[in-house]
Amino acid sequence: MKSLITFSLFFVSISVFSQIRLLEVDEFKQVVGNKNVQIIDVRTPYEYNSGHIQGAVNIDYYASDFEKQLAKLDKNIPIYFYCHSGVRSAKAAKTMKALGFTKIYDLKGGMVAWKKAGLKVSR
Repeated sequence: MKSLITFSLFFVSISVFSQIRLLEVDEFKQVVGNKNVQIIDVRTPYEYNSGHIQGAVNIDYYASDFEKQLAKLDKNIPIYFYCHSGVRSAKAAKTMKALGFTKIYDLKGGMVAWKKAGLKVSR
């Protein structure tokens, strides 16, 4: 019984601390250039090469080894996701939560919102 309670408390702790925060463009752009974060573009390589947020690393959501690549990332460093419009990045963020990451941020509206705000992209 004691181990069941301990496990339950551990699971609740992980659930409480593993939150996905949806960020507006203004909030997301504040971390660009920060060396203490991981910015991940989950679009295809073609989409990434057509223009991406400065400092972003491309990990294709559709790649067969997507989860394996995510699992290699540092769990102690905040991770920021984006895609084209927010659908793939939301799914990627949920995957990260399941992998035990705790500092997860997702760009609301993805690159569509980024470009609409007039912000620059790198090539």
